Formats: sequence, C-alpha cells, structure tokens
Amino acid sequence: MERRVKVKKIDDCVWLMDDNGEATGYLVCGEKKAVVIDTMNGIADVHAVVREITSLPLTVVNTHGHCDHIFGNVYFDCDCFLHPDDAKIAAEHIKFPEFVELCQKKKVEMPPFKAINDGDAIDLGGLILEVISLPGHTPGGICLLLKEKRILFTGDSINHHLWMQLKESLQLKTFLENLNRISWVTENADRILHGHAQDFDDISLFDDLRSGLKELIETRGKGDTRYSTEYKWFGGIAKKYPFGSDESVICYNEEKLD
Repeated sequence: MERRVKVKKIDDCVWLMDDNGEATGYLVCGEKKAVVIDTMNGIADVHAVVREITSLPLTVVNTHGHCDHIFGNVYFDCDCFLHPDDAKIAAEHIKFPEFVELCQKKKVEMPPFKAINDGDAIDLGGLILEVISLPGHTPGGICLLLKEKRILFTGDSINHHLWMQLKESLQLKTFLENLNRISWVTENADRILHGHAQDFDDISLFDDLRSGLKELIETRGKGDTRYSTEYKWFGGIAKKYPFGSDESVICYNEEKLD
C-alpha cells in the first residue's frame, strides 16, 4: 500500500515529509538531538516515519496552532512546543469532531504544549535553530532559522498561497509591520521551507511577499497592473491578490485592510 507520508532528504541534515500533498513537516538532525518541525494531519504515524530516519532524542516544534500542523503530535511522547499566542487556536482545533474520533480510534491523545518564544534557541549539537516570532497568519506564528545552513522554516507565515482571511489572522498592516521588523533575516538565510512546500524556495520569497502586501494595502487591491479577484474557500468567499512573478497570492477579506 502506498505510504501517505512521503519523505525526501533535501540537505545533509534536513528531511521533508509530505503528508499526502496536504501539509509538509520537516526533520532536522544535529549531532545530539533532532527536531520535528510541524507534525501535519495526524492520520499517519509521523513518529514512526521519523524513527526510520533517526534514533536521536526528539523535540517537536509547531510553527502555529492549525490542525494540519499539530495533529501528528499525538504520536510523540517528547516535548512539543507552540507559541502561547496560538494556544487558543490549537485548543479549538483539538476539539474538531473528526480529530476526537481519530484519537479515540487510535487510542492516542494530544500531549500538552510547552511555550516557545521569540529569541529562544534549540541546540541540536552542531546546529542551532533560532525562534523568530512572526504574528500574521496566526497571532502566535513563528519561523525557525537554521543558522548554519542558512535555511528559514516559515510554516504558513510566508508561502506562495498565504491565508490572511481567517478570523484569527491579523490586520494586513500589522503583518507588514511584523515582516519589516524581521527583515534582517534575509541577510542570514538563503532558502525558505514553508508548511506546504515540495522543495526549497529562494529567500527572495520574503521580499516578494512583503512588496505584494505593501502594494495591496496601498491600492486596496485595485492596482493598475495587479488587482484582487474573488477567492472561494471552505469558509465562504474572500479575495486574493497576486504577488511575485508566479501564481503566488495573498488571500484576505476587506476587514483585514482596515
């Protein structure tokens, strides 16, 4: 039977885990310990997948509290970290009926979250992951900078299909301010790995998103060459605004522009 989680080694210490094309997690292995960044949907036992790669002591870091990034925590008995500002979101998602049913069926439960904050560092032995707070997509979103490899793990905070239309998403102006605040990171990273990636993105995605967001705010989605169009999603109808040189979009609603 075909495996749900497909694994690809993309650096000598980094493995990409693709959960059925729906979400992406990562394994980063140092000399003394390993970190799992996002555990995806929880349908497949991601701990078993990780253990096929490494026997190192594990830590889980969730980039934010949405279900497709935390549900796989149920398979881990190690420390699982989440920014406190996303604790409420995570608590709401854990109560989803489908997830409750899954836990009952597999006889597992969600371990408690430990707090992780801006400026914290995780020493893996020869590798350091630095926590960088980036509220926007969610109030407690974080990025992780792998300094030695110049890789920035961004969860859903920076990607090609950014959701900012959610009730928990911050105002677009606030998110832009937060991006500006951490713009220094572009001098410390060359590549981005986001929460729905299939491979590396160039760090230029950071500035492409920042420029697109600024343009959207200034034109209110009614620019001369770029403009907003309708965006249908499971929560209703929102808007999407293109940015960059490909098919990247920022999804939002009018209230987020005020």
